Amino acid sequence: MTDEHRKILERINKYAEKELGDIDPQKVPVSFQLEKLKPVMQEIAAEKGMALEDLFILYMDIQSEASCASDQKLQDQLKDLNMGGGDMPLLYRD
Repeated sequence: MTDEHRKILERINKYAEKELGDIDPQKVPVSFQLEKLKPVMQEIAAEKGMALEDLFILYMDIQSEASCASDQKLQDQLKDLNMGGGDMPLLYRD
């Protein structure tokens, strides 16, 4: 992920925390969530000279990339714990 993409993601996520609060993203339709994010996305799209639709696609791509990276980091940490020996049960196996 580029630094520019990271900044876009951080900006949208910060706005989302304020606007969406404590909603459960699993229970609230994505269309509702995106509608709530539309103002900040319109602002960013205008700044970048992009169509709003292109920014939506970019956001979904970088959000997915960040989620995959976070999942991989968690798996690596669990794998490290399992490799450490001791009395801990195995949580992850290849």
